[in-house]
Amino acid sequence: MLRSARSSASYGCLDVGDAGAVHMDGAVRALSSVEERITVLIRLLVVCSVGLAVVLGPELARGHAVTLGVLVLAALGYATGLAVAEWRGRPLLPAWLTTSVDAVLTLVACALTGGATSIMVAILPLVVIAASLRGGAVIGRFAALGVGVAFTVCSVLGSDAGVPLVDRLLSGAWWTGYLVAAAVLVGVLLRMLERQFAAAAVSRARALAEHEAFLEERDLRARLLAAQEARMDGVRVVLHEFRTPVASLTALTADLAADRLTGEARQTATRLLAEHAVHLRDMLDGLADVAVREGSPLGRVRERPVRLGELAEAVLDAAAVEPARRSAQVSPPDAVVRCDPQRLRRVLTNLVENAARHSGEAVVELELRHADGRLVAEVRDRGPGLPPGQEGMVTAKGVALGDRRGTAGIGLWIVEALVAAMDGELHLLPRDGGGLVAHLELPLPVT
Repeated sequence: MLRSARSSASYGCLDVGDAGAVHMDGAVRALSSVEERITVLIRLLVVCSVGLAVVLGPELARGHAVTLGVLVLAALGYATGLAVAEWRGRPLLPAWLTTSVDAVLTLVACALTGGATSIMVAILPLVVIAASLRGGAVIGRFAALGVGVAFTVCSVLGSDAGVPLVDRLLSGAWWTGYLVAAAVLVGVLLRMLERQFAAAAVSRARALAEHEAFLEERDLRARLLAAQEARMDGVRVVLHEFRTPVASLTALTADLAADRLTGEARQTATRLLAEHAVHLRDMLDGLADVAVREGSPLGRVRERPVRLGELAEAVLDAAAVEPARRSAQVSPPDAVVRCDPQRLRRVLTNLVENAARHSGEAVVELELRHADGRLVAEVRDRGPGLPPGQEGMVTAKGVALGDRRGTAGIGLWIVEALVAAMDGELHLLPRDGGGLVAHLELPLPVT
């Protein structure tokens, strides 16, 4: 707003041609190239209007037609030179010198066209306004006083012989006061604009500060919500992952307590109890990791050698798949990999549980292959499969397969999160003849 007001004031001045800098509290503010070109155009129009007035009204020359003609041509050349220089982006004269030349040319024109009665005096307020804009309020007032005194001299010396001396002095005094008043008014307007500019700057700064505070508050709220969601995810993971081993432990301890198991069955039950105890310990360690490093319900990686044959049997046992419905294949049969057994077992157990739940009485196939530093696991079932295009949706949090309730539908979501944490890939594919194939690939080094 301040810049626009200063520019508009500059357009009304004779000295608007080289307004390359405007003083505002001593700070120089450059006008835009478009504004500068408009101002030099206005100067040319003012000079041309003076020449046209002399042509249409030769009596304005008061017998100084030749001298006035030379002055107009000189002013035209001067204005044209400034315009060309400005157009090329290289101002010809400093701003203060341009103002001074404009004032001198205007005063000489006033002296040659009747002094006190000259119509050229109307150009002097434009010069004073330009000086006030460029130099500030104080310099503008002194410039107005100087131009007024100079006009008084021109009025005394250049007026027609029939004009009384008193009238000449009164005309000079009148225009001097008017020019000083114009300079004072410009100074007042500049101060008003400065205050408005400062108030606008303060308001903008406050608005920006409030906006920043709002953004910070929004980010903080989002972080708090994310932290709360992470904590809730951790609780859901714990509830989901503890369900299977706890249910198995309950059944095994009940059988052992009732002394319903003997011989090899009792040894198997004892082995499963030990495995479940290790699994529960690992999950508790992972839960402790969550408490230390909040934000991930997956826990810290704990790698150790794992035999794939033993892992396959442990997964099928943990998923409570009946022996008649099991099919486990390991290649090579004695393969050993180094990995985080807790994470891998959680992934495979979830996949096998889903397969067993949706396969009815059909066999659940688990295949583990290790080659070229990668572990490939496939869980195949004969369930209803997935509708086309729904393969990616079932791994979303809160989506449950089938009619199962009580797990919040986070089994496959946990699987996908664990697979991502292990830099693996999981694909759910339709199986030939009906059913689903969960294809898992993990980068694992051989021990």
